[in-house]
Amino acid sequence: MPFSSIDILELLPQRPPFVAVDALLHVDERTTRTSFRIGDGHLFCEDGRLTEPGVIENIAQTCAARLGYISKYVCRDTVKLGFIGALRHLEILRLPAAGETIVTRIDVQEEIFGMTLVQATVCAGDELVASGEMKISVTDIERREDE
Repeated sequence: MPFSSIDILELLPQRPPFVAVDALLHVDERTTRTSFRIGDGHLFCEDGRLTEPGVIENIAQTCAARLGYISKYVCRDTVKLGFIGALRHLEILRLPAAGETIVTRIDVQEEIFGMTLVQATVCAGDELVASGEMKISVTDIERREDE
């Protein structure tokens, strides 16, 4: 199944207006990439720029898209809820502007006991705008389909 045919909302526990990724671009054992076109009226935009919490949420939702894809399309299971366990070495070089599309890449460093450690990069075009490590904890709690 091509990634372009997947509705990103099938993979995420978040619902609008909290969604901070538009499309799943790639998933393999180690790497996941998503894209997000930043809308001026988006919840995480302020003064025409994606806020720092918005950048963090975008990285977290890239992790969620990976986990949702694996749950739904590899394991044939339901999407589970996850939580940010830790954020380290976060460096935001600039806040992307409304109208820009960012591509977020996560590379899995380690997975153990429901915890996933990733290295993340966020780019606007060829420009690195943010990077850091994030640890995500996955629960056994299923996303409710009516949400």
